Amino acid sequence: MDKESINYIIRYFSNLMTHDEKLALQHQMYIVKSTDNKAIKDMMKEKGWINNDPQILNLLKNSYEEFQINVAKRMMNETPEKVFFNNCPKCGKLARTPYAKQCRYCKHSWRAE
Repeated sequence: MDKESINYIIRYFSNLMTHDEKLALQHQMYIVKSTDNKAIKDMMKEKGWINNDPQILNLLKNSYEEFQINVAKRMMNETPEKVFFNNCPKCGKLARTPYAKQCRYCKHSWRAE
């Protein structure tokens, strides 16, 4: 599975993520936002936005990229009927969103189809 497909699955089908996966994703987002500022990082820890649960941190132990791959694969294996790819009917590339009607690559529009 390519990176574009993985990002698409996580962005548009996050409702299929487990509670722990959502917490790990939130943790990663806030860690990235607070890397340069200790005061902000401490505030985020205090509010519970940065997680200290070993089970959650274990999901991110190798890398964020591996976490994304694992989540996307799990979602595709467990609920393939709920994940759909909106591919351009002309060039076959993945559209920007599941409901897009114009290809960002070849500019083909399938609004009237």
